[in-house]
Amino acid sequence: MLALGAALNTLVSQSRALTAQAAAKFHRELQPAAFHIAVWLHALGPAKPSTVAQAIGMDRSAASRLVGDLVRLGLVATSIDPSDRRSTILSLTAAGRRRMEAAMRAKGAAFQQRVASWSEEDLALCASLLRRLIDAPANADVE
Repeated sequence: MLALGAALNTLVSQSRALTAQAAAKFHRELQPAAFHIAVWLHALGPAKPSTVAQAIGMDRSAASRLVGDLVRLGLVATSIDPSDRRSTILSLTAAGRRRMEAAMRAKGAAFQQRVASWSEEDLALCASLLRRLIDAPANADVE
């Protein structure tokens, strides 16, 4: 069990490092946390700032500051929410989408390089075991 925990911690650390590299490719002036906002918008489309902040587990004020940076750099646009004219909607701009696609291609290529020598069976087994781990009920409290 300890070996599994150590391996998962290493995997998470390496994933964070790859994400930091992708964030730098997305835009060097941004904090990596801003990249998480852009990734969410890329994956799920336009949304209210509060929805994005909650979905990625970020404080609203921190998200607001990062969104301001994304808007200032022309990577995210804001528009009035047609269903509630007091609210705004965030969306990636064309420049934001282009940069996101380049960042995700680079991240994908780095990941692909790590598993290039794996057989299809190994890839399928790894995916299956990870899916089992992800789908397992998590009912232990962490102190």
